[in-house]
Amino acid sequence: MRTLLYLLTACLLTACTGLADGIRPVTGFQLDRYLGTWYEIARLDHGFERGLEQVSATYSLRDDGGVRVLNRGKQSDGSWREAEGKAYFVNKPDEARLKVSFFGPFYGGYNVIELDPDYQLSLVTSYNHDYLWILARSPNPPKAKVDALVAKAASLGFATDQLIWVKQPPEPVVK
Repeated sequence: MRTLLYLLTACLLTACTGLADGIRPVTGFQLDRYLGTWYEIARLDHGFERGLEQVSATYSLRDDGGVRVLNRGKQSDGSWREAEGKAYFVNKPDEARLKVSFFGPFYGGYNVIELDPDYQLSLVTSYNHDYLWILARSPNPPKAKVDALVAKAASLGFATDQLIWVKQPPEPVVK
C-alpha cells in the first residue's frame, strides 16, 4: 500500500511536466541565448495572470545550475505583482523542455515549442493545450512574425481565437 501511495504521489508531481500529444520542444536550444527579459505578447487565459498587463519574464542562472524565473505584471490598480520561481531541464540542456516551480515541490512544464533563430520570439506551452504564451524580446514585435507564431499554434491545436493580447508600453524612440 505504501509503495502505491509513493507511486501515485510521484505521478501527480510529474504529471504537469509532460507534453501534450503532438507537441515537441525545440532542440538545439542554447540557454545562454534565452536568458534575459522576454515580454508577454499574448497568452491563453489562466487565473495566475488574469488581469495583468505589461507582463514580462526575466531568466537568469541560479547557483545550483538551474534558472531563476522572475515574472512581473502590472495590476489594474497600477501596482506590480511579481512571482519568483526556479526551472530545471527535464532531459538534456539542448532540449527546450524545462520544469518550473513557483510553489515548493510542485512543478509545471515550460516547453519552448517554437523559437526564431535570433532568439527574439518564442512560443511556449506547458503540459497541455490549455497553456500558451507568445514571448518576445521587444514589447512590440513585428506583427507578421507574431502572426506566424499564432498560425503555428493553431496548427498544433491551440485555441488561438481565445488569445489575450497583453497590453505593453510603447517602445521609446531612440534619437
